[in-house]
Amino acid sequence: MHPPAGDKTYRALPAVRHLPYALYRADELRALDRAALDESDLTGADLMERAGQAAYRLIRSRWSSARSLTVLCGGGNNAGDGYVVARAAVGHGDQVRVLTLVDPARLRGDALAMAQVYRAAGGAIEPFAGLPQRTDLIVDALLGIGLARDLEGPWLAAVQAVNAHRAPVLALDVPSGLDADTGAMRGDAVRASATISFIGLKVGFFTGEGPERCGRIHFAGLEIPATTLARVLPSARRIDWRRVADRLGPRPRTAHKGTFGHVLIIGGAPGFSGAVRLAGEAALRAGAGLVSIATHPDHARCLNLTRPELMVHAVDTAADLAPLLERATVVAIGPGLGQGAWGRDLWLAVVSLPRPLIVDADALNLLAEAPAARADWVLTPHPGEAARLLGESTVQVQRDRPGAVSRLQRRYLGVVVLKGAGTLIDAGPPRPPAICSDGNPGLASGGTGDALTGIIAALVAQGLDPDEAASVGVCVHARAADVAARDGERGMLAGDLIARLRAVLDGQDRR
Repeated sequence: MHPPAGDKTYRALPAVRHLPYALYRADELRALDRAALDESDLTGADLMERAGQAAYRLIRSRWSSARSLTVLCGGGNNAGDGYVVARAAVGHGDQVRVLTLVDPARLRGDALAMAQVYRAAGGAIEPFAGLPQRTDLIVDALLGIGLARDLEGPWLAAVQAVNAHRAPVLALDVPSGLDADTGAMRGDAVRASATISFIGLKVGFFTGEGPERCGRIHFAGLEIPATTLARVLPSARRIDWRRVADRLGPRPRTAHKGTFGHVLIIGGAPGFSGAVRLAGEAALRAGAGLVSIATHPDHARCLNLTRPELMVHAVDTAADLAPLLERATVVAIGPGLGQGAWGRDLWLAVVSLPRPLIVDADALNLLAEAPAARADWVLTPHPGEAARLLGESTVQVQRDRPGAVSRLQRRYLGVVVLKGAGTLIDAGPPRPPAICSDGNPGLASGGTGDALTGIIAALVAQGLDPDEAASVGVCVHARAADVAARDGERGMLAGDLIARLRAVLDGQDRR
């Protein structure tokens, strides 16, 4: 049997049903591994056996008709897991080829023991010289969480060979070449159909290149007791709509429009009216009681023609903002603001305003020119804006997104939302940063970030604190995009997402 190439098709975000919410760095996982051994009668070989057997059970469940397996092994504990998988497959009567990049004689410890047990069970080990043309499944056991440098030589060639092959791929613990801490690729990384993670989920699975490279994520806790897990605090947490939905309770029957706050959105320089309009409509759909838009006189008259619920005000100078600011519960600034004299004046009028602020788009670029810090704002940069705020390159930001969002929060305070595949939210200590695991590539279109600004502003207006509003806002935004993507990701518009907000927020979407 030769599986169709479709089994390896790109998945922008991993499927993550019923997974833990704690996310760990590699050093934290090593500490958990040590704690598990210190606090029980378990040995490293026991954990390796459990990992390999869990991986083989997944193979039989997910690829039940697969009968020929190719297992790629390296030289560490990840290879030991691979040898357990290979032995289990031999015992099941599968055709197994183990291809190694490390001479088995150089193996040490538990990995050596597992290779010897595999050989004793009748298994053969061959040096890697390319992948067989036909195999039902490739098991990636080349490298684990300890990758410290970019791939090169035969390691890089092996990863590239896996990605060029048509067979599906199961990665053990982490796709080889993916940095488990940051989600960056170290030269290249295996593009897996599925990844089975042992003991704890890795931060890098859910941001950067991780969502593309991991495929569907499965988890095997290896029966580590909860008391052991509690000894190591995770460095990040995963969030999704399922996790945060209960932060929005039912609305009181005595509610009126003033109950749910008044959002003021400032933006829309000449020629850029669409962004502020999308933010305003998203704020309405996310439940704000009132939404006002302060925009340039050139298009104030027409901005709400098809959405009369938006209260639009022509603002020629910063002085025109004063009566609007007095009535606002929360202010969002940036969508379509521009960096000309008009936008700069409005930005200077609100940057020190004693109201919660949501800061996006060109307002972030103006902030980068004259940095300031305050505790009650939410900054929502995409990677390019984040780079300007940090004085770095976009490549540097994307190479370590968790590190970048933490640097932004330390510099500017408040809550920072670093948008992208695996959006991160950081409000500073004591809570660890959050990573949203919902969403899809349909979000990669103009206007979706403006919608997020409106959503977060509406949630602050309804009484959520900035951290809660950012977390709930990111998740409902991503979930609404997932609902909209049932009609297709390609060509999805910000308006399609906005149209699904009510169903998600009110619990009408049950699929």
